[in-house]
Amino acid sequence: MKRVAILGSTGSIGRQTLEVISWHRDKFKVALLAASSNVELLARQAESFGPQKAVILEEDKAPFLASSVGDKAEIGVGLRGLEEAVASVEMDLMVAAMVGIGSLPAVLAALKAGKTVALANKELLVTAGPLVTRTARMGGATLLPVDSEHSAIFQCLEGRNLQEVDRIILTASGGPFRHLSWEEMARVTPEEALRHPTWEMGPKVTVDSATLMNKGLEVIEARHLFDVPYERIEVVIHPQSLVHGLVRFVDGSLLAHLGPADMRLPIQYALSWPERWSSPVRPLDLTAVGMLEFYPPDLQRFPCLDLALRAGRAGGTYPAVLTAADEVGVEYFLKKLLPITHIPLLVERVLEEHQPLPGNTLDEILAAYSWGKKRAEEIVQILIRR
Repeated sequence: MKRVAILGSTGSIGRQTLEVISWHRDKFKVALLAASSNVELLARQAESFGPQKAVILEEDKAPFLASSVGDKAEIGVGLRGLEEAVASVEMDLMVAAMVGIGSLPAVLAALKAGKTVALANKELLVTAGPLVTRTARMGGATLLPVDSEHSAIFQCLEGRNLQEVDRIILTASGGPFRHLSWEEMARVTPEEALRHPTWEMGPKVTVDSATLMNKGLEVIEARHLFDVPYERIEVVIHPQSLVHGLVRFVDGSLLAHLGPADMRLPIQYALSWPERWSSPVRPLDLTAVGMLEFYPPDLQRFPCLDLALRAGRAGGTYPAVLTAADEVGVEYFLKKLLPITHIPLLVERVLEEHQPLPGNTLDEILAAYSWGKKRAEEIVQILIRR
């Protein structure tokens, strides 16, 4: 049985991971569950799956977790408790799905120990891609993508020589606002942004999908996951969300990965790899698909994509600052204190003010991220007071 640790077990990916594990109870043992704040759900998950350890990051919620779980699992508290749990729990696979970069030290520790890590957290590779991949190589660890797009590319590339690859093509649904003008975008509400036309995701990722920041972050991830330069990674808008990724080879042929818009499939592949297992997800019916559309992205209407590409190419600590500023912008948009069109303006200003470092160490990355959050908060407060 594979022993699995899930960081971010109460989020969208974490919940779906546990659903997949429930389909295959004979193949998995949940060793560790960790959540940022949803202590009630974490307690129910611990009751159902019986992990060795359960970790809650918000320290004031630890007493509730301890009283709810009792002696069924050891309790860990805070980021230090998470690192200690990762170091002490025997695991074969870690699912890294915790939002933000707080889990980065714990993930690096797992990679140093040679564990397989299924990455569902964009921030880790975006902010610390070279550090994460270098740590994985040095530890002899395996990185597996969980994002539907990166899982698709991973599957298209299996057994292939990268010298044969001409281009990686990531598809984007375009979100709910792909037909709106910039002026119309300025009036959209958080409720409208959270109504994604094809995917069910957490609030942060859903808003990033509406601005196309999400796709820019995925380009940076793809650069590090597949060791392909930026000029050979392309984004196309595909509203149907049925083609999750394509690889074009040097002879001009394309391999595409198609499937239903259901995150449980790429999650299961990361858990079952290198095998494929049956699942109850309804297969894609090609006769019912109809037309498949593909369009180039409009960088003028969706400047977040361009900002992410520029930050990725600049490298160093720019991607960490990009991530931090975007998190602040999305937070205030969801609070209805900032229009969605101010998110790229905020990100661009913070990037322009940043004095970059090489980003070769964890300390440099964390310092840049912290500076980016602080500076973005300061700028937002000025905008709100106007």
